[in-house]
Amino acid sequence: MNRLNIKNSLLVLLILTVSIIIGQEKNKQPNFLFILVDDQPFDALESSGRYPFLKTPNLQRLEDEGVKFTNYFVTQSICSPSRASFLTGTYPHIHGVNQNNPHVDPDWKKYKPYNEHLQNAGYQTAHVGKIHMAHYKGKKHIRPGFDYWYSFIGQGDYFDPKVNENGKEYQEKGYITDILTDKAINWLKEKRDPNKPFSLNLWHKAVHENHSPAPRHNEMYAKETLPVPPYNTHLENFKGKPEWQRIKAWDSDWKNYIPSDSITPKPWPIKGDKFKKLLETLASVDESLGRVLAALEEMGELDNTVVIFSSDNGYFMGEHGYWDKRIAYESSMKIPMLIRYPKSIQKKTVIEKTALNIDLAPTILEWAGVKKPTYMQGESLMPLFDSKQKNKHWREAFMFEYYVDDAYPYAGPNMLALRTEKYKLVDAFLENDIDELYDLEKDPGEMVNLINNPAYQKVLTQLRKELEKQKITYKYNKDRDWWLRTQVPKKK
Repeated sequence: MNRLNIKNSLLVLLILTVSIIIGQEKNKQPNFLFILVDDQPFDALESSGRYPFLKTPNLQRLEDEGVKFTNYFVTQSICSPSRASFLTGTYPHIHGVNQNNPHVDPDWKKYKPYNEHLQNAGYQTAHVGKIHMAHYKGKKHIRPGFDYWYSFIGQGDYFDPKVNENGKEYQEKGYITDILTDKAINWLKEKRDPNKPFSLNLWHKAVHENHSPAPRHNEMYAKETLPVPPYNTHLENFKGKPEWQRIKAWDSDWKNYIPSDSITPKPWPIKGDKFKKLLETLASVDESLGRVLAALEEMGELDNTVVIFSSDNGYFMGEHGYWDKRIAYESSMKIPMLIRYPKSIQKKTVIEKTALNIDLAPTILEWAGVKKPTYMQGESLMPLFDSKQKNKHWREAFMFEYYVDDAYPYAGPNMLALRTEKYKLVDAFLENDIDELYDLEKDPGEMVNLINNPAYQKVLTQLRKELEKQKITYKYNKDRDWWLRTQVPKKK
């Protein structure tokens, strides 16, 4: 064989090799990193501009290199129900964890978490951080579908937390966000099988109250002035609104509420520096994200990893004079959602379509090439990432639910809400109180209740009909304790 033929043969071999590598890379299953924060307001981001002093550079990187959803919502705004919905892709009234109760997990056999489906498809899976469902101990604390488990009971502690690692219980030293980050990176680098795709949940305790920043971030915003909320919602006096909201505004003194048509707005800032402490606590979460992204880059896995960042609930930062979450105002229902995956998502993408926490599990499964189980009620977000499917039908309304919390009965009654792009209807099932109706285009701050406005009665009728349809579609169950009763032994 002459020299020219040898060169041509080598060139053909090189081209074939490169083609095979490119083909393998193209068909390679993506990894998943799902970072979940507790109670982060949807606009507690540097890019929102609400807090001029707030710096979240690593979250900003996700925005710049991926997609930001501007209308992402939870189906129930409370910790345990929301986390179970993220995992199962179902409403709380379906999976059964519709309250924070130490006795309940979802029916994992009937509603398998998405990570178990990934595990069955060859993924190696890990959960690092908060789970906040049934308070199990030892090996029982490990939820199904995870090869590695590192978590804690309930809310856990910010400093020197008691933890459960693969069923072994002990006490760690240090700050919880840093500890969880160390464990996540250690699993990525040292404990997983590098020949398998992975799915890692890094679910933080932060920024849940009592908001406790890392010592290095304590007082970092102490000298800053906390801006009033958008649309001046801190001036809420609840005139024309349900009485139960005025009772809620009395906070822990709710039993001393004096019936009135309105109340005096609370002086700003309500709760003193509470909200600045939340933002200081967020600083270590942003640092954590930066560390994990750097680890993935070092491993050569960043661009093959779907990086998801979100919160289990929204959070009132003084809007309507409130703190916490639970009820059907935007600040409570709406959450941040950022996703980076350059193989499917263009840089600086912004999606305004309405999306829900139950949509994430079907999306992850579709990315992994796993068929969506029939019990999952959410829809894959994949069409929203494809510019060719921009005109594809997408949801125009969704149902939000809340069940009264025995620990905080003043926080809000049972309720259902229907939110469309233009309107919101809230039905609290109270015979001695009024419902709520808001025109979100004219009144994005939800300050004027239109429920008794004659000009909106046709709209009200249409919304009530749509809510009834959604109750049927999603098999709504008004009985909060239907699943709890099967899990707690009857007293003799």
